Amino acid sequence: MAYESSPEHKGTVQLTAAMVLSGTLGIFVVESGASPFNVVFFRVLFGAVALGGYALARGYFRDHGLTPRKLGLAALGGVFIVFNWVLLFQSYENTSISVATVVYHTQPFYVVLLGALLFRERLTAAKVGWVLVAFIGLILVSGIGPGDFTGSDTTYLLGIGQALLAAVLYGLSTLVTKRITGVRPHLIALVQVLIGIPLLLPLADFGAMRGTGADWGWLVGLGLIHTGLMYVLLYSAYAKLPTAKIAVLAFTYPAVAMVADWAVYGHHIGLVQALGVPLIVLASLRVTLAKPVEVTTPTTPTPAPAPAASPAPRTAAHVPEAASRPATPAESEG
Repeated sequence: MAYESSPEHKGTVQLTAAMVLSGTLGIFVVESGASPFNVVFFRVLFGAVALGGYALARGYFRDHGLTPRKLGLAALGGVFIVFNWVLLFQSYENTSISVATVVYHTQPFYVVLLGALLFRERLTAAKVGWVLVAFIGLILVSGIGPGDFTGSDTTYLLGIGQALLAAVLYGLSTLVTKRITGVRPHLIALVQVLIGIPLLLPLADFGAMRGTGADWGWLVGLGLIHTGLMYVLLYSAYAKLPTAKIAVLAFTYPAVAMVADWAVYGHHIGLVQALGVPLIVLASLRVTLAKPVEVTTPTTPTPAPAPAASPAPRTAAHVPEAASRPATPAESEG
């Protein structure tokens, strides 16, 4: 009984629940019947209500730690997150929930590559190798052949590209958000969804929402459940779990998404596509769980009166890797 009540066990349950919710995201998007821009607009609107209410009830607005610089970084991350969602939901339409989700789950590799490109974070040969393995898996999962580039119908190819670009935007948001310290992740997520309201207001088609009827329930669910509740579960779990367990449990999301897509819509990936999934999973785990690079800083030997004196000991500083920690706000589905 002591184990069952331990913080790590509670965190495992919370993170698993959050990943299962993430896996049902595509069903809510498709069943709403709304366009991707409308879906994301109402997601950020209802999500802001949920996160704002939670933060207010918990007293997070007191001593919030936000400064103009931190607000600016959170808002920039929000721009990336909002359009990342739009592209992902468009990809659902042009491919399938299963394919789009697995392609989108190459996010950790873009965090690594963009970190090296933009912030000169160290990129080891091992990481480059695992990124290449992941992209081999990506090619297999996408199922793209030469005919997709030469045929008249490029819808599927467009969907793959949208999922990839969504993952890149997620990576940019992660790198920006990592530079915000001293602020609760709930407040960062709140800023990010709030910025989406004016961003998407001119792009949303409210006329198309007339007669939506019961489908409003799916949109409300995206905001209250997949944004409010899911983020609260995620952030609570992250504080209790080691990185290794977070990385492993994160793959509950694409697994549930694939099962849900098959159960509800009859979509499933083929045998050759399935061969790419373990490659992406393995490479993602190896990149995410890579040991921190140890940087040795030499020091000047301590002067001593005797020639035989030993130099002062060296000190080692651990540099955290780009993909070694959970990011806000959508480590799962973005």
